[in-house]
Amino acid sequence: MIEFFQQFSPLMQVLFATLFTWGVTAAGAALVFFSKTVNQKVMDSMLGFAAGVMIAASFWSLLAPGIEMARELGHTPWLTASIGFLGGGIFMRLTDLLLPHLHPGLAMSQSEGVKTSWQRSTLLVLAITLHNIPEGLAVGVAFGAVAAGLPSATLGGAIALAIGIGLQNFPEGTAVSMPLRREGMSLSKSFLMGQASGMVEPIAGILGALFVLQMQNVLPYALCFAAGAMIFVVVEELIPESQRIEANIDLVTMTTMAGFTVMMILDVALG
Repeated sequence: MIEFFQQFSPLMQVLFATLFTWGVTAAGAALVFFSKTVNQKVMDSMLGFAAGVMIAASFWSLLAPGIEMARELGHTPWLTASIGFLGGGIFMRLTDLLLPHLHPGLAMSQSEGVKTSWQRSTLLVLAITLHNIPEGLAVGVAFGAVAAGLPSATLGGAIALAIGIGLQNFPEGTAVSMPLRREGMSLSKSFLMGQASGMVEPIAGILGALFVLQMQNVLPYALCFAAGAMIFVVVEELIPESQRIEANIDLVTMTTMAGFTVMMILDVALG
C-alpha cells in the first residue's frame, strides 16, 4: 500500500486517502438498503469504537508527531502543542455555535447553532459534516507533513490515520441515513443524504495539505490543531451520544478501548 501511494504527488495522495474515508461513510449510509433500523447496542458500540479510534489518532498520528516536529524546528514543544490543541477545540466550539445542525436521535427543538428554518434532514447532515471537517483536515495535514520531509512524519503513519478515520466514518454514515429512512424518506435519498456528510473530507484534506505545504513552519501547530478539533468532537458528541442508554455504557466503554487499540496498532505498525 505504501508503494502505491509513493508514486503520486502529495495532493493526489491526500485525494486518494480522503476519497477512501468518504467512501466508508457512503458504505455506512448504504446499510439503509438492507434495514430501516440498527440495533441500538450495535449502533452505540460502533460510535464507541469510533470515539476510541479518534482519541488514539489524535495522539499517535497528530499530537505526538506535532510535538516532535516542533522540537525539530526549534519551537518550544509544549507551547506549540498547547496553542495548536486548544486552537482546534476553540475553532470547533465556534463552528458548533454558528453552524445550524441537529445531532442524531434528538428532537428539532434541540437543534444547535444559528436558528434556521432548514429541514431536519439538512440539519442531520450538517451535524455529521461538522465532525468530518477536522477529520479531513487531519489527513491533509498528515500527508502534507510527509511531503515536507520532516523525520517524524512518515507515509505509513499518514496512511494509518486515513484508515483509522475511514473505520470510524462507517457509523457516521449510518447515523444519518437510518433516521431519515425511519421518517419516511426514500431509500435512495436517505443514502444520498447519509453519504453527503463525507463530501467535506476531500475538500478539507486538500486545503489542509495546501496550507502546510505553503507554510511548513506552522506544521506542528496544524497537527496539534487537528488533534484538538478531533478530541472536541469525541468529548462533545461521540461519547455522550454512545452512552445515552445506561445499560449500554459498559459495552460502549469496551468498544471505545477496542477502537483505541486498533488505531494504536495501525499507527505503530505502519508508522
